[in-house]
This record gives sequence, C-alpha cells and structure tokens, in this order.
Amino acid sequence: MGGSDDRKKMRATPEAEATANATGKHQPSEDEQLNRKLSRIKHKILVLSGKGGVGKSSVAAGLAVDLAKRGRKVAVLDIDIHGPSIPQLLGIAGERVTGTNESIVPVVSPAGVGVMSMGLLLQGSDEAVIWRGPLKYGVIKQFLRDVEWGDLDYLIVDSPPGTGDEPLSVAQLIKGVDGALLVTTPQTVSTNDVRRSIGFSRQLDLPILGVIENMSGFVCPSCGTKVDVFGSGGGASMAEEMDVPFLGSIPIDPEFVKACDAGSIGPFLAGGSPGATAFTKVAAKVIDRVESGSHKKTELTTADQAGATPNAGTDGKQAGEGRRIAVPVTGGKLSAHFGHCEEFAIFSAKETPGGTTAEAVEVLEAPPHEPGLLPAWLNERGVNMVIAGGMGSRAQQLFSQAGIEVMVGAASTDPKEIVQSYLDGTLVAGQNVCDH
Repeated sequence: MGGSDDRKKMRATPEAEATANATGKHQPSEDEQLNRKLSRIKHKILVLSGKGGVGKSSVAAGLAVDLAKRGRKVAVLDIDIHGPSIPQLLGIAGERVTGTNESIVPVVSPAGVGVMSMGLLLQGSDEAVIWRGPLKYGVIKQFLRDVEWGDLDYLIVDSPPGTGDEPLSVAQLIKGVDGALLVTTPQTVSTNDVRRSIGFSRQLDLPILGVIENMSGFVCPSCGTKVDVFGSGGGASMAEEMDVPFLGSIPIDPEFVKACDAGSIGPFLAGGSPGATAFTKVAAKVIDRVESGSHKKTELTTADQAGATPNAGTDGKQAGEGRRIAVPVTGGKLSAHFGHCEEFAIFSAKETPGGTTAEAVEVLEAPPHEPGLLPAWLNERGVNMVIAGGMGSRAQQLFSQAGIEVMVGAASTDPKEIVQSYLDGTLVAGQNVCDH
C-alpha cells in the first residue's frame, strides 16, 4: 500500500508530543483518550456476518441511513480494511477525510451520516491494502481514538466477514458494545458460518441483538410472484436453534441494488417497495431492542431483603420524571467502593400508568478517577443523582457542588433493581462503607 498525505496526518509527530509534554500538564494515555471519545457515543452496534456476499455492508449502511431519517445522530466506522464499501454505499466515494496531526474529521454523507473508512484514505479504488494483524489493530484503534466523532446516538461498526482480526479488535477496544447484529442469507452454507459468529460473540461476552435474513426471496416487480432464489427461512431456523432473536427477512430488491450503487439509500427507504418496507421494519426492531435494553441479560438478582424497612430518607415513591441516576458498577453489580468502579450504569425515571420505572440508558466505562473529574463528567451526561455503596465526604461535597445528589449505603446488587427500589421508596440504605 502506498503512502499518502492523509494517512500521514493520522499520526502525531514526535515534536508535537514533546511540546505537549513540556507543558508539565498530565497527558492522557491512549486508552484514556479512547475511552473519553467513546463515552460521548450512546450506542455502539457491531454488524457481523460469518460469510461474505450476504449484504452485510448494505444492511449496515441502510440501518445508519434509517437511524438518521428518524432523527438520531449516527456515524459508521468501516473496519473492512481490505474491501471498504461504505463510502460507495453512502454516496461519498472519492471523498477524503480532513484533519490535523492530532485528529481526523469524518466525511458526512448526503444522508447526514458521518463516515470513517480506509476507502476515504486510499488514492483510488484499485489500491490494495496488504496488512497483517498488528497493523490492522493499530489503525482500528486510531480510527476510534483520533476521529472526532462528537456526540452520537449511534456508531455502527461495519466489519469484514468472519471472526478474524478486525471484529476481534473492535470487540476488545470498545467497552460496552450494545450488541452484535448478525446478517445471513437463507442457505445453509451461510447460516453455518453465522453460527460461528454467534459463538464468537458469546466467547467475547458481546450481547446479540439478533439475526437478519437478507436476500430472502425475490418479489417480481411486474407480477408480484415471490421466488426463493436462495431458499427461505434458514435464518429464522438457525436463530431458533441457537437461541438468539430473529429480527426479520429482507427480500432481494433490484431498486435497493441500484440505490446502493448510486449511494442513494435514503430515497429508496422512502419509496415504499416491498424491500424498503421490510428493511424499515427490521430497523425498527433493532432500534427498539437497543434503546429499551431488552437484549441485555439481567441474570443477577437483588439479595433478599424480607422484613426490611424503607430508607429513612424516603417517603413513599421518589420524584421520578426528570431523574437521571448513575450507579457505579464492578462485575455487573453496584461497586461497594465508588473510587474503584469499572463503569457507570445510567438510568432514567419514566412515568408509566403503573408507576415510575427505571429505564436503562447506557453503560459507560468509568473515566480516570482524578479529583473533581467524575462530578463534571457525570454532570455533562445529565446525571442528577448517584446511588453508591460508599463515598468519601470530600467526594460527596464535590458532587453536591456539581448539582448531583448522592445516596450512599446501597447494597452491592443489581444496578437496575437498586434504582427501581429507590424510585419505589423501598431502598434500604446501610452504612457508608467508604467514608474517607
């Protein structure tokens, strides 16, 4: 692969690093930079396929456009290093990214979707990338860390077929992926490969959003007759056998093929053809599963508190609407020691006919525990309350100054159940286990 000015911009120069270090200020590590970037992205979806040629990239691009049409802020990271197709699908083939020594600005497609892809760095469509694993890992990390993604509702990651370096790299680099979306065609040769992608996801503890069966039959535009070119139902059967959700089937649609070649997926989705209708239905299911959190397993249960009396600080149900509550988490449970937590689970309070319910918003990897950082960091994310096991008095004071209420003494159990108990007015607060 030949060099290019754009790719040279991706690396900070030694002189720039020396100048930064000379200031005497704390220079965040690469991991800190990465985590801070990703913390501004609410939802991350990894699109996988066990086999090439199943339309995985077109599904990823179509999902991104559908999300943008619904008012979500969305971007696509194309990590298919050797065969990047997202720029073509989203109508930005031939465009180039811009940036500085320290950052990269993604290209925005006509549909309003931000894009980062190796295809935006190559000199031409016939330029080959001949890289081994470590180089691919490095550039994927740089895409995640150095691209100015901004505040996003969704980042869709389009990966190459299989379970190799690229999807493994993303799964390791992005903490808190909302889930893997698996694309297959109906025939057995494809569904067998997707089984391996399901196994890959389970080994890496990636939640599985579900399976989409693409190219599921062809509906003749003239007579309406359906022909099962590659068979039908294979994706649904495989999903049932593997005990994962089946999100629906998308038929072969010549108009979708034309839209992908022309980079104009948006007009296709608005056209109302059988393929467009099927696609938007599947996209709606994906969005519902991600934003409701229904795909995430809740295996942990709260310890039995029979005979417990309500917390002295509560009086019946808590004021719900407008509450945005953060819980420090380690190993899936509330972290007894606030300063040692691995991540924060954030919930909003939603008023329903049956009362106020805790609705999962997102799980974010905790930033570095530097003095005064966490109150500002959580405040930026709209948090107005923290429920913790233990927290020092100085930290509580800093949260109070940031306008964030703190409740300590909660048991180390399931975060959502803790928040729901608080909203119901039944949360029992014990001793502050970390008052120093």
